[in-house]
Amino acid sequence: MRRREFIALVGGAAAAWPVSGSRAQPHKKSLALVKITKDTSYPPVQAFFDALRKLGYVEGESIVTQLYSTEGSSERRGQVARDAVLAKPDVIFVITGPLTQHVKDASSTIPIITMTSDPIALGLTRSLAQPSGNVTGVVVDAGIEHWSKRFQLLKELVPTASRIGFLARKAVWEGTETPAVARAVRTAAQAVSVDLVGLPVESPIRESAYRRVFENLASERVEAIVVQDSAENVFYRNLIIELVGQSRVPAIYPYHDFAEDGGLITYCVDLFELYRYAATQVDRILRGTPVRDVPFFQANSFKLVLNLKAAAALGMKFPPTLLARADEVVE
Repeated sequence: MRRREFIALVGGAAAAWPVSGSRAQPHKKSLALVKITKDTSYPPVQAFFDALRKLGYVEGESIVTQLYSTEGSSERRGQVARDAVLAKPDVIFVITGPLTQHVKDASSTIPIITMTSDPIALGLTRSLAQPSGNVTGVVVDAGIEHWSKRFQLLKELVPTASRIGFLARKAVWEGTETPAVARAVRTAAQAVSVDLVGLPVESPIRESAYRRVFENLASERVEAIVVQDSAENVFYRNLIIELVGQSRVPAIYPYHDFAEDGGLITYCVDLFELYRYAATQVDRILRGTPVRDVPFFQANSFKLVLNLKAAAALGMKFPPTLLARADEVVE
């Protein structure tokens, strides 16, 4: 059975509803949402649906949205991508670059809007200004160089650290998936003269997979952690923050909500802005604009967010130079 769900927009927020066998009527537009979890309650995702509503799309009347999820299993990406393509939606919105690669392989004609890291490095396009295939979207980083900034910040915070762990999907750590990211992370670690230690999370990514990683943390002698900006890590952010806190190891996180939820430090883009912009790209596609005329939108500003309570729990203080540069300080 295809793991497909319909989304309804209620009061501007997205909520998942039970699986239905009904199909979109001919006069309605159809949108496929492809992601790693069934959960649509994440506030930036809700902002995407709210933006669509403000653009005039009414769920069940002018548009029908179908949700396809890998449920945390990398092995299911290909099948989920094929399921989404077989439904023949007018446009597909895919969250994460690796998942987008599978959808792109399944169709070279259906327009795809992606939420991804560097799409050129991932081979999704040859140009951000003029997409070369059927994929465009929003880019969550300013190129793979942003990894260097995260390592520099963490080293500034913990100057004595000589072994830094990288919490990532196992395939990312091994370089079999998004090899450009693996290379960038290793280069960033070398630039600040630390040993990089892999903290690979195995598929299917579940709570138990994260707990296994942290059970081995002490034996790896990890003194600080960089958390990958993957959708899986976002979904399990509260668990990650809890496990990091129990390990009493400082960590830098990829998005603002990590700091809000108790994470020590983040260097991040504005995900709300990116999801809202993705909605405008979906709108342009549904109104007939070719993908090649819808440029990728790349995040061009980052925020440094520090959490004082998290620092106190670790028995540490932020250096004055870091506090002076912070865009936001969570009390």
